[in-house]
Amino acid sequence: MEKPELFGLNEKLEYKFKNIKLLEEALRHSSFINEQPDAQLRDNERLEFLGDAVLNLVIGHIIINCFPELDEGDLSRVRSNLVNESKVAAVARSLDLGSYVQLGKGEFLTNGRNKNSILANTFEALLAAIYLDGGYDKVFRIIEKIYLPILESNGKSAAACDYKSKIQEMVQTGQDMKPVYSVIEESGPDHDKIFKVALTVNDIQTIGYGKSKKLAEQDAARKALYVLTGKS
Repeated sequence: MEKPELFGLNEKLEYKFKNIKLLEEALRHSSFINEQPDAQLRDNERLEFLGDAVLNLVIGHIIINCFPELDEGDLSRVRSNLVNESKVAAVARSLDLGSYVQLGKGEFLTNGRNKNSILANTFEALLAAIYLDGGYDKVFRIIEKIYLPILESNGKSAAACDYKSKIQEMVQTGQDMKPVYSVIEESGPDHDKIFKVALTVNDIQTIGYGKSKKLAEQDAARKALYVLTGKS
């Protein structure tokens, strides 16, 4: 059962955990565990280890889609800039993640809730928890939603990740290849809807999912691009 104090974080993420224990573990700093008599509780360091890999993978996936003109060295530099401690801590602050971290007394008294290292590590642990709870597609969408505006503010146009526009550019010279999007299903409560959209183009049909019709269309377009070009 979801704890009321964690509801705000779930709202910010637009994600509801099936296994709330994963979320709770992601928010436990080692300083908190060291002061607890319950030896069964585990801190978030194992999740942090996995979350670091998840973040690097997803950011790599996003930037290789967005910037096909960049070589391996440039891609590495872009990714490093996005996943360094200060940038990840800034993302954590945008989610007010420090308010949810469980700290020991010492860290609490020394303003641990605002330390870059604690915030960045907790955010990575949180991503691992989402990955384990909901899978790659779920964590991909959450990271993409957070990081595309950052890419844009850094002068890297988020429009480069507009898969619908890429599809349109590919087919604009062929009248019989006009992409057609249609919503085929809406599920979930009003505050947590999932849209299912079908895209038909050039005898290819793909299905996309998203928290809005627009996001679902982009997901369908991304999958269609993979079929048309062999590149995800």
